[in-house]
Amino acid sequence: MIPSGYPDATEMARLTARMLLEIKAVHFNTAEPFTLASGLPSPTYIDCRKLISYPRIRSTLMDFLTVTVMRNTGFEAFDNIAGGETAGIPFAALVADRMALPMTYVRKKPKGYGRNARIEGDMHEGQRVLLVEDLTTDGGSKLSFVDAIRETGATCAHTAVIFYYDIFPETEKTLGDHGVSLHALCTWWDVLAEAQTQSLFDDATLAEVENFLHDPRKWQEANKK
Repeated sequence: MIPSGYPDATEMARLTARMLLEIKAVHFNTAEPFTLASGLPSPTYIDCRKLISYPRIRSTLMDFLTVTVMRNTGFEAFDNIAGGETAGIPFAALVADRMALPMTYVRKKPKGYGRNARIEGDMHEGQRVLLVEDLTTDGGSKLSFVDAIRETGATCAHTAVIFYYDIFPETEKTLGDHGVSLHALCTWWDVLAEAQTQSLFDDATLAEVENFLHDPRKWQEANKK
């Protein structure tokens, strides 16, 4: 069933943040920062993959993501929903089901045998493809997926994510320069606001997280080991 009657974007962002906090997908640790894939430290970490284990929350967020995309782009804007390997695959399947559209997925690199394919499923030339992922940080990882989709002759002008960091100013420009618009449910700012409202972490931790969000590069430089 295609959802249509849902809260506005601000309320969906607040509820999404609340759900992520409720299942402890959000982690703040300023004393022992997390190490990101880039090798840089961060006092924040989010694990959207946990959502697949919570059916009620999972279903609600997929409704939110579907209606957000349709409100922003139109109700007949896509022919195919593609998930990025691996975190985006379950969410793409759930969105495709709601939009009654074919689902495919995109490998990070060719599998190295057989057809040596990057696209799994049936994607046609001329199809309008929505790329679905769990989250985006600086937008860079999306470009390879978009390029693989476009190599089939399909188009990809939109990507939808549950969570967008929204702390690196180059993100939307990186995607925009590649002809891609970003659609997201919530950001670190939404999560921080909800964590403050619920007093889920001590004041010192919340203050340090806020410092990081305002200038992540400076914070990372100061906290490198």
